[in-house]
Formats: sequence, structure tokens, C-alpha cells
Amino acid sequence: MSAVEITRDGAVATVTLNRPDKLNALDRPTRWELIGALREVAADDGVRAVVLTGTGRAFSVGQDLAAVEELEHADETVAGSYNPIAQAIADMPKPVVAAVNGLAVGAGMGLALACDLRLAADNASFACAFGKVGLVPDTAVSWYLVRELGYARAFWLAASGRSVPAAEALELGLLNEVVPAEDLTGRAHALAELLASGPAHALALTKRQFRAVSEVSFEAALAIEARHQGDAGGHPDHVEGRTAFAEKRAPRWA
Repeated sequence: MSAVEITRDGAVATVTLNRPDKLNALDRPTRWELIGALREVAADDGVRAVVLTGTGRAFSVGQDLAAVEELEHADETVAGSYNPIAQAIADMPKPVVAAVNGLAVGAGMGLALACDLRLAADNASFACAFGKVGLVPDTAVSWYLVRELGYARAFWLAASGRSVPAAEALELGLLNEVVPAEDLTGRAHALAELLASGPAHALALTKRQFRAVSEVSFEAALAIEARHQGDAGGHPDHVEGRTAFAEKRAPRWA
């Protein structure tokens, strides 16, 4: 049985962590399978949106602490196989929807935060629990938490390692929606289908633009917007969108 599975339904691909007996903990083989799966769906032109989820009662509890040898050189472990996961989601030229079905702890929390839209079941929870085992946040958790929450709230979540219920995570702005557990799969797929039906090129540029502007000056952000608008304006999707608007019909995106 594969630790990471890919299923496809039309233009939506679902990437599922499938180690329910280990709460979808991320040992080295699982991390490499996940990297491969993310790269595969990124390269598939038939996929226009991606759902990332887990099986069982956890989304992912992060590092498999039974794999002690992986933490003997933790810097190499993080740089070699955790960072590429966060990078693969950020660089994905299509939207990624997190469907957080349960516990999202440590690097598992990082996987959820890396996604473009984040949904959670009402019984899901999040914990930046690295400090409880004497480690520091990785898998881009610090990057996302500080930007989403500000320094003080982000630091407290990391320092306390406390569990944050889905409802509170929604209030904090870490989630887009919380839904009944039994509705999570259907709602995540519906949102992914909605995204998949949109202008893929413009969405890819929007994702790249939004991730870039927080790192640059106001003037540089304006320049990025202008450059991307030039790219989008010269794409066939813009011609189709403009034509559909004039003809009062739904656009037929490439």
C-alpha cells in the first residue's frame, strides 16, 4: 500500500496521505512519495486544481518520531525533504486546497498552511508542537504563522505548543472554512472544481503574485502586478473572457 495516493476526478487531483495507523506521520519514504506526487500533479496539464488531505483521524502529525536517525542531522533532513514539500506546494502552478480531516501537528500543520485554500473538519485541530520535543518550527510554519497572525500570537502558539481547535483556527484567520466532518470531502472537492473551472493561466499568475508581494516593496509589488497583467492580457483566456462578457455567456477557458 502506497503511503501517498493520487486520485483524479475530472480536472481535480486529490493527493492523500495514507498512513492512518501512524496518523500520517512523515517518515522519509512518505516525504519522498509526497514530493513525487506533488510534482506529478503539477506537471499534469489535465489537472487544474489539487486537494491535499489525509486518511483516518489525522491530516498529518508531522515527523515520524520513531525514525530517530532522521533527526540526528535534522538540518539535512529539513533541507533535503521537508523544504521541498513546502516549495512544491508554493510553486504549484495551480491552486491547492487543504482538506484537514483531523490532527494537523508540526510539519502537518505546515502542509495545511502552505495550501492556497484551507478547509477543516469541525473535529480537526492544529498544533505547532515542535517545542514539545525540543525542536523549532519547520516546513514553512514560521513563515506562514508570523504572516498570518503577527509575531506575538505566532510565538505563543509555538512556545505553548497548545492545540488549536478548528473553530479557533478559523477565527484566527488560518482557515477559510470549517465544515461538518462528514461534509469535508465533498466541500473540498466542490471548491477545487470551482477553481478548476476558472482561467488557469490567470489563477497561476495570481497565486505567484500574491506569494511574491509580501516580500517586496510597494513599488516592486506594483511592478509585479503590471508584469503579470501584461502576461494575462496577452493570453487567449483574456480574449475568451472578454468575448464571453460581451456575448453575455459563461467563458470557455482553455
